[in-house]
Amino acid sequence: MVSTPTRAPAARQRGATPLPPTPRTGKAAGSSRTSPTAQARGSAGKGHVPPLARLRGWYRSFWAKLEGTGKSRNGSTYYLILGSTLALTAIGIMMVLSASSVEAIAAGESPYTAALKQGMFAAIGVFLMFVLSRVNVVWLKRLAWPGIAGAYVLLVLVLLIGTSTNGNQNWIEFGGITFQPSEAAKLALALWMATVLAVKAKLLHRWQHVVVPVLPAAAGIIGLVLAGNDLGTGMIIMMIMAAALFFAGVPLHMFGIAAMVAVAGAGFMAVTSSNRMCRITSWWTGNSCGEGIDANYQSTNGLYGLASGGWLGVGLGQSRQKYSWIPEAHNDFIFAIIGEELGLVGTVVVLVLFAILGAAIYRVVVAQEDLFHRVLAGTIMVWLLGQATVNMSVVTGLVPVIGVPLPFISYGGSALLMSLCAVGVVLSLAREQMAPSAQPKRLLKFRIKGGRPHPTRKRK
Repeated sequence: MVSTPTRAPAARQRGATPLPPTPRTGKAAGSSRTSPTAQARGSAGKGHVPPLARLRGWYRSFWAKLEGTGKSRNGSTYYLILGSTLALTAIGIMMVLSASSVEAIAAGESPYTAALKQGMFAAIGVFLMFVLSRVNVVWLKRLAWPGIAGAYVLLVLVLLIGTSTNGNQNWIEFGGITFQPSEAAKLALALWMATVLAVKAKLLHRWQHVVVPVLPAAAGIIGLVLAGNDLGTGMIIMMIMAAALFFAGVPLHMFGIAAMVAVAGAGFMAVTSSNRMCRITSWWTGNSCGEGIDANYQSTNGLYGLASGGWLGVGLGQSRQKYSWIPEAHNDFIFAIIGEELGLVGTVVVLVLFAILGAAIYRVVVAQEDLFHRVLAGTIMVWLLGQATVNMSVVTGLVPVIGVPLPFISYGGSALLMSLCAVGVVLSLAREQMAPSAQPKRLLKFRIKGGRPHPTRKRK
């Protein structure tokens, strides 16, 4: 499979770098009076390959051998995405059981309570992932507008009747089951932006068509999330919005203006909250920001856990930091428990699995010629990998503490469910790249007629 650029054609032409001129031969190139410098440059150029070009050639040949070409494509990208996702989900259930058991016993509950809930959502999510992987992505366009409307309704309901935990009002309770609408809003926004930007593909070089209606709708989602005091989720949704615009081919100078607005907004949110300012100053100075207040408590004990794990860890289930030293150890700081119990080897395994997932999804993104497919797959890639990067950066102390879960691993049914559904959408695109004989069977078949999808009918 041949890689194609991820930017839209118009943006590539505007930002393309001209190739160096090729040397001419024959009489037009001049007589035999060639300068020694030119001769040396020519002889050096014939035998020397730049390291970047050599690495790019090795990368392409590696994926060509792995995936196959033409009708012999074996679908390795599909199975790399599927395998890494299932592996991360399994690791998540195992680590949730280990990290939550102590606090569950202390609260008089079964040590398996959190793990069983996580396993239930994982089973539902895997089922939905396989369903979506067999559905033509074109069919999902009809869910774009109902999805974004539903996200707005649920986020408004959160502010009206939602429950608050640790100062964040992000959850709605239905019959004893807690649901976080902001997680569903991520996938709904990615699908809606891909649909709208695909319709306006030829007009995106004009800022008016970039702004309307994409930015107001995305800003509304972000505003409702921030109104629930969840800056971390708001930042991830900002990342999703920026990724959709990038893969749609929006001119890069518009991102500079948007970045300044985003930085100003994040600064305003930080300054207007004493809790956030305390976290930032404590992270920057290493000192507590007030008497009896240690905003670095969670982060410091997370680093203790990573440090005490060593190379191979203290053993699965043997963590000491989960004994109430790290608050919510099975949630945002579960990566620290992985490092303590499984050591550096365990954390590297998680990093490698995310790297495999990211590389495989990237192969799907660059192979898409349709703008809707490219924007949707690229946005999901940035969402999952960006959120994982932010979570690991928080745990390792590279950035201040932000409430962002680790995809597929942290405890949380809503986040796990939506992440698996997002992977299902990417798997549907990866399946289309496979040879027809190797493709898993599709549930809903569509063919394009006159620019509109129509379900195919079986002939009797």
